[in-house]
Amino acid sequence: MSIVKEILKELWNTEIKYKGMEVNIFGIPSFKKYPQRSIRTTIDRLKKKNIIEKELSGIVLSKYGKEYVKKKIDSLKEFEKPQNISKDRNLLLMFDVPTERKADREWLRWHLKKFNYVMIQKSVWVGPSPLPKDFKEYLEKIKLDKCIKTFKLAKSYVIK
Repeated sequence: MSIVKEILKELWNTEIKYKGMEVNIFGIPSFKKYPQRSIRTTIDRLKKKNIIEKELSGIVLSKYGKEYVKKKIDSLKEFEKPQNISKDRNLLLMFDVPTERKADREWLRWHLKKFNYVMIQKSVWVGPSPLPKDFKEYLEKIKLDKCIKTFKLAKSYVIK
């Protein structure tokens, strides 16, 4: 786990704090394996990105930081392959995800591979239908459904 992830994880559900950092019941900070300089540099970088902020109680996640962490947690969401999926590659899926949503694009590609889709071009994939219902609902929730078009093929796609 990277130092950024550990710092954000520590700040996400912090209950016991000492000078803004989560500590165990003995008051000892959890960042033992990193040099103090690395921790300070990372905290400064997170402040510049407006992910964390200083308050009287210490360093806390900003409003943007909480959204950022929630999005990171959501980006780890996984979906199981549907049981009633056909073996025929008869669903063409095309997408045009904006560059500022690159992580979402990579997440989508990862799931398409998991669902046995094959890439024809970077944003054109073909695979078995149907896509899982909860997957499609999640695409709507994160507003990625408007970037995706699907087409049912008359004949199954054959990989050469």
